[in-house]
Amino acid sequence: MREIRAEEITRNVKEMCIEANHYLSSDMKDVLDRAAEAEESPLGKQILGQLQENLQIAGRDMIPICQDTGMTVVFVELGQEVSVVGGNLSDAINQGVSQGYVDGYLRKSVVKDPIERVNSGDNTPAIIHYDIVPGDQLTITIAPKGAGSENMSRVYMLKPADGMEGVKKVILDTVKEAGPNACPPMVVGVGIGGNFEKCAILAKKALTRNLNEEPKQEYVKELEKEMLKTINNLGIGPAGLGGTTTALAVNIETYPTHIACLPVAVNICCHVNRHARRVI
Repeated sequence: MREIRAEEITRNVKEMCIEANHYLSSDMKDVLDRAAEAEESPLGKQILGQLQENLQIAGRDMIPICQDTGMTVVFVELGQEVSVVGGNLSDAINQGVSQGYVDGYLRKSVVKDPIERVNSGDNTPAIIHYDIVPGDQLTITIAPKGAGSENMSRVYMLKPADGMEGVKKVILDTVKEAGPNACPPMVVGVGIGGNFEKCAILAKKALTRNLNEEPKQEYVKELEKEMLKTINNLGIGPAGLGGTTTALAVNIETYPTHIACLPVAVNICCHVNRHARRVI
């Protein structure tokens, strides 16, 4: 059994919160750069150029990429041969989020209660998803998620008879409804299968997948390509002001489901699609 100290987890989470809010991941930056080259609308190209400049300033001057530094979503893959010592794992993660947002001077956007609306003061608690996996390593993915694009996300409980065409329709409908409100160009995370809550988690996790990695299922790969092309033909464009780049990527994750279900979740993220991953 390998021991990992709670304070090491806290330190890494703190650093990742600051990193994710100041630097775009390399795969996201590559896709954004390619989009800026390929954009056909002069106004759209200008806006993408401004986004690139914003990224340079954020990294150079240590200013957050976006003023909405998000609610912190954490995906944890805990090796079953790992023992966390010196503290509780969830507490260690939340302490890291607290230190990252307070010491990193990041905006604190979390309220303690959804109705009373009193700010927690340190952006905690985080939303943590756990997965127990083989091995003696701890993998943590931090994904700060802003509210503008989150509010444009949807869950649909389709009937199996709706099939693939039904899936395509709800993805497209969600993007159309979002329009400029999701700060395009966007990344579209889609979860298909599981049940009501599982498909939403799949869609969120899909946003953290490296854009250079293709899905294993051939139909999923083709669906991603088709939906990206269809979405970019909508003409919404960068900042919703028209153009050929409405989405930078469509990432889809699937899971087995019940014979009577076809759940689909669409979780939209703005162009920054912040995430950082470390293996401890």
